[in-house]
Amino acid sequence: MLTVEDIRRRLIVALDFPDLAAAEKCVKTLGDAVTHYKVGMELYYAAGPRVIEYLREQGKEIFLDLKMHDIPDTVTSGAAVLTRLGVSMFNIHAVGGPKMMAQTAEIVTRTAKEAGLARPKVIALTVLTSMDTAEWDSLGYVRSIPQQVLHFAQLAKDSGIDGVAASPLEALAIRAGCGADFLIVTPGVRPAGAQVNDQSRISTPSEALRAGSDFLVIGRPVTGAADPRKAAEAIVKEMRER
Repeated sequence: MLTVEDIRRRLIVALDFPDLAAAEKCVKTLGDAVTHYKVGMELYYAAGPRVIEYLREQGKEIFLDLKMHDIPDTVTSGAAVLTRLGVSMFNIHAVGGPKMMAQTAEIVTRTAKEAGLARPKVIALTVLTSMDTAEWDSLGYVRSIPQQVLHFAQLAKDSGIDGVAASPLEALAIRAGCGADFLIVTPGVRPAGAQVNDQSRISTPSEALRAGSDFLVIGRPVTGAADPRKAAEAIVKEMRER
């Protein structure tokens, strides 16, 4: 039986803000209602490691969402730096290939051990949740979106990666194909009645958890709400009632 704290930890609130001051204000407003945050490109490019230091000082867990994709040596060098920052989790692109993923998993394990830090989880990005079928077809992939997501997930697992970021619509197939210990981090989650914004393949928090997702990444339905703390607490309640 999961505790309230266990459920709360599975909610990752996206700090999609243009500067550190705005992020700090949001974290202060949410208080102990949220323990896990996502730092994406916009905020990290604006504030750099200072935002990681701030969140660690507040006792928060951090998913650093920079979606690294480059040649293996470049990604592994970057992964070592991110590991030393003390984040809980970060991501790379599965399309970078098995060599890049395997080398990243190895360097993260070695760097964390050398630095005396907890090893961050490394997840592979499959297909962006903003991608719909029409846009996907224009890219020329032979597999459908669900087929390609599952292929990437299996490739990531075989490469030693801890899990994947995938839409809630593919979570059930990933769980069945990759097992109970493989992490599924799910963007594109919207509480009932929330605006879709730029997401295409979405579901509600309870639907995503039932499908097998481990972590739900939710941004604007919390950070853009009139009462962000109340919105976060409502989502946690919905997650508990799945």
